[in-house]
Amino acid sequence: MILVHKLISGKWKILIIWYLCGGSLRFTDLKKKLPNVTQKMLTNQLRSLEEDGLIYRKVYPVFPPKVEYGLSELGENIVPMLKEMYNFGILYSKNK
Repeated sequence: MILVHKLISGKWKILIIWYLCGGSLRFTDLKKKLPNVTQKMLTNQLRSLEEDGLIYRKVYPVFPPKVEYGLSELGENIVPMLKEMYNFGILYSKNK
């Protein structure tokens, strides 16, 4: 439990993983989905998730540079847990 908390703690990590469930996204796409996050914070959170092996970063050799982020095979294993958290949120809001 402590390890999982360490891996996904941070204000934006869970949301980043959640948005990547639908497929790979470019940095600008993630920034649009998270309008309140600063560019520096998003970069730091993405780097941390990449270092932990939960996401991958793919750089295309084009100009201007194109970079995509997606869930790694390991990161895909978190998706069911996030879906359960989402479902609990809906249930909780209905009963509150």
